[in-house]
Amino acid sequence: MTQSVFYPKIDELPKVIPVFPLTGVLLLPIGKLPLNIFEPRYLSMVRDALADEHRIIGMVQPKTPDIGDNTGRSITIGEDPALYKTGCAGRISGFAECEDGRYLLTLSGVCRFEIAEEVESKDGYRRIIANFNKFGSDLNPVKTLEIERGRLLKVVKQYFKLQNIDANWDAIKDTSNVQLLTSLAMTCPFGPNERQAILEAETLSLRAEIVITLLEMAIMESGETSGASH
Repeated sequence: MTQSVFYPKIDELPKVIPVFPLTGVLLLPIGKLPLNIFEPRYLSMVRDALADEHRIIGMVQPKTPDIGDNTGRSITIGEDPALYKTGCAGRISGFAECEDGRYLLTLSGVCRFEIAEEVESKDGYRRIIANFNKFGSDLNPVKTLEIERGRLLKVVKQYFKLQNIDANWDAIKDTSNVQLLTSLAMTCPFGPNERQAILEAETLSLRAEIVITLLEMAIMESGETSGASH
C-alpha cells in the first residue's frame, strides 16, 4: 500500500489545502482515518475537496483543546485557535452520504506537512499553504521496519488486556511492522501531545520507540507490571 501511486513527486501535491483542526486525532502516511462529518463548514470543505482533482484534506491539531468526540463532531473553544505547525495530508479514498446529511469519509494518509502560512478561510473552514519538502520521504513509504517484534507484541498484548480490547492475533501476526505500528499509533488513546510527538518523529524507528514507550508507560501506571516478566 503506497500513496506514491497518486503522488509520485512532491511537486504534484497541492500548495493550498483545507485543514480540519481536531484535537486528539492522528493521521499518518499509509494510515486510514474514518471521519464523520456533519458541521456545515466541514460539509462545505468536503464538497470542495471532492470537486478538486487532488481530494486532499489536511489533518492538524489545534493547540487549544476541542470539545468533541473525535469523529467530526467538534466544537472549538474560541475563534480559530492556533494550530500545531505539523500536520498530515490525507486523500479522500472513501466517501458516503447519509440520509441525515452527514458525510462518512476515509482519509488515506499521503504526506506530512509544515504550515508555511494560513490563507483566507472559505465558507468557514480554514486553509493553509502547505510545505511538504521536509517530509518528501513519506511519498515512498518503506515496507519493512527493523524493530524488536517480540517486545512490541508483548506490550501490545498487555495493553489490550488492560483496555479490554479483543484482537485477532492471527491477523496481527501477519501484519507488517510498519502497518502494525501505524495502526497502533493512530488508534490507541494517546493524549494530544503524545500524538503530536508521534507525528513529528523524524524516522519510523523513532516513531516505533515512542509508541512502544507510551504503551509501556500506560501499563506501568496501571500497576499491571507483573505480566511484563512473562
